[in-house]
Amino acid sequence: MISYFVRYTGACPNGQAFTDYYEQKHAPILRDLTGICSLILHRPVPWRDPYEVKQGGSFLLAQMVFDDPEQLALALHSPARTRAREDFAKFPSFQGHVTHEALSAKVIF
Repeated sequence: MISYFVRYTGACPNGQAFTDYYEQKHAPILRDLTGICSLILHRPVPWRDPYEVKQGGSFLLAQMVFDDPEQLALALHSPARTRAREDFAKFPSFQGHVTHEALSAKVIF
């Protein structure tokens, strides 16, 4: 299993509008990515760790799951990826950084 993560670190003047747009407008484009198995959106929740840890600061983490690296490569070069990149210009305002990362997964338990 391969996951392609897009991490939004920062803040939005209207966070609900941003996540609504992502779910209602952007996700249908991502559904058309070649070989995509699933899209999982992660949002922060309030939490406290009894130990001193550095918190990540993510506003939204999108996880796209593929069966293998070949399927990811096809998705990244697909027409849907081009449409997704064009759609990014239509997102509600976001102040921060956007990073992309592909990772393989190994389920331990």
